[in-house]
Amino acid sequence: MSYYFVVVSPTDTPLFEYTFGSSKAGGNGQAHFRNGESSRYMNQFIVHAAIDVVEEVQWLSPNMWLKVIDHYAPTSSHISCFITGTNVRFMLLHQPGGPAAAAGSRTSTLSSSSIAQNPTSPQTEEAIRQFMTEVYEIWVKTLMNPFYKIGDEIKSPVFRTRVAAAGRKWM
Repeated sequence: MSYYFVVVSPTDTPLFEYTFGSSKAGGNGQAHFRNGESSRYMNQFIVHAAIDVVEEVQWLSPNMWLKVIDHYAPTSSHISCFITGTNVRFMLLHQPGGPAAAAGSRTSTLSSSSIAQNPTSPQTEEAIRQFMTEVYEIWVKTLMNPFYKIGDEIKSPVFRTRVAAAGRKWM
């Protein structure tokens, strides 16, 4: 499965972006989006379009974890969201492995409930919730840094490394 994670400020500007692939179920950790070379821009577009859905859904749930909030059918992508108390949104676009998985390969023998094959299964939702919760803890530690100005892009290599480690751990 391929993932595009972004932290979006209350003013709808991206503060942090990270693209990665599944490292479980035989994944190599590299993202393989169906959009080809335009995937970076297409992923930004899909997530930005889902911000409107987040603004509607956030008032319907008392939870910070909003689960899967939107679906982009042309690429079978799903968008999950975690919203902080300060209205910063952690948004994750996840796209299951495509037809590139050949018959007889390890990924084709996985059950339909595995994280790599079913983006809406309870196991996948739980893994994404755990990932978002861990990133939230990293986010809070970043906010407590006296050298970080709230609303600025996060350029810390330590933050990026810890988000990558959380992605490898849960995805």
